[in-house]
Amino acid sequence: MKKGRTKISAAAEASYLADVALAATFSQLLTKAQQAEREYRQAQAIAAPLSVQYPLARSLDIALTDVTRAAYAAQRAEIGPRGYEDRIYFRKAKATSAVHAWTDEAERLLTLRETHRLTGFPARPTVEALGAEVAEVDAVRHP
Repeated sequence: MKKGRTKISAAAEASYLADVALAATFSQLLTKAQQAEREYRQAQAIAAPLSVQYPLARSLDIALTDVTRAAYAAQRAEIGPRGYEDRIYFRKAKATSAVHAWTDEAERLLTLRETHRLTGFPARPTVEALGAEVAEVDAVRHP
């Protein structure tokens, strides 16, 4: 039996290539998240109605989720395809400075998303939450 490099499975190679593709979109997703945050913060600053703020907060949450996923994909892509199957290789690779940088960025983005979810979401407008239409009636004056 010949000793040599471990053969990478097709599943590990496919996962690696998917992560490389997602990692390639990181900078675009980060720009999108920054823009979503700017729009949401501007709406907060002018005290826009909840019906305006809530969708902006939701789009910020989605953008933060997407960019966080891309950062974790970049971390896994930096480790390489062997890291999907070999836990020792994975742990050793996590100790490199390039992987540390991606880990730090991914955790920073994850913290931003979780903080936004816990404290940044405005209350969902009640009528929208119920999915019902409310008729607007002129105020009637009672004697």
